[in-house]
Amino acid sequence: MTTDSAEAVVRNDPDEGRYELVLDGSIVGELDYRLSHDAVVLVHTEVDAALQGRGLGERLVAGALADIRARGLRPVAVCPFVREYLQRHPDPS
Repeated sequence: MTTDSAEAVVRNDPDEGRYELVLDGSIVGELDYRLSHDAVVLVHTEVDAALQGRGLGERLVAGALADIRARGLRPVAVCPFVREYLQRHPDPS
């Protein structure tokens, strides 16, 4: 399995209420969320333990945030990992 975060794809699974990080056809990360009117509450991020430390969590969060903002929604970070990501990468708008 490749571990290059550039090869990873982020997809939204609204039925499960999560963004998924897919690498080589396997789901290797998840970002759980809840919809709340005009916002998406980001609750919990998890990446396969064997792949941690390779930037995949950041790729997952970046992809989720890009989708949320493209849909005109506001991200609300409950998850500590997402909060830290947002502090390091402020919203460019």
